[in-house]
Parts: sequence; structure tokens; C-alpha cells
Amino acid sequence: QVQLVESGGGLVQAGGSLRLSCTASGTRISIRSTGWHRQAPGKQRELVAVLTSDDMTNYADSVKGRFTISRDNAKNTVYLQMNSLKPEDTAVYYCTLDRRNDGWIYWGQGTQVTVSS
Repeated sequence: QVQLVESGGGLVQAGGSLRLSCTASGTRISIRSTGWHRQAPGKQRELVAVLTSDDMTNYADSVKGRFTISRDNAKNTVYLQMNSLKPEDTAVYYCTLDRRNDGWIYWGQGTQVTVSS
């Protein structure tokens, strides 16, 4: 059974940084695509960053240059380093694993990120 557990969310002032972590169990993240999504109140869920199994990355325009997705295969953990945070980055952030044509297969429980102005 695959499980994803996120951590690292919290409250930070605008301009600050946070690093989210997502540790997987039941599978090796190195052989799967991984991603981070976010959803703010009243808004649609947004794909923020993707890291493929062959180490290709892709980012939403809204976070390019500020967020970095990475992976530690030994720890079976994927990270989202978030710098220069803005109030509009406030959302629940979800880790996802294994992207298919009809969507992502596995989702974490989400972690709240709040950026104050």
C-alpha cells in the first residue's frame, strides 16, 4: 500500500522560505513521477511542480524561479523548496505520485502553507 506523508508547512512572512517534505512508503519514488499541487480557498487546484523519474522538472509560471522540486532517493522523499514566498502562495499543498493520462494516482493528506503580508 502506497502512502505519502507531507510535512513542513506553516506560517511565514512574505519574502520568507519554507521547505515541504513528502515521504513515501510502499514504493520507490525514484521510479515514479512526483508532483506538488496546491489549492487555495475558493480556487481550483493548481499543479505547482513536477519531477519526472528521469529528473526532468516543470513548474507553474506563478512559481518559476522561486520554487524548486527535488528528490532524495535514499530517504524516499520529495521536497518543495519555496523561496520569496508571497501571500498568494497561501494554500494547502499536496504531494502526488505516479502521473497517468487520467491524473495522479497517489495523493498525500496535504499541508497548510500560510504567507502573511
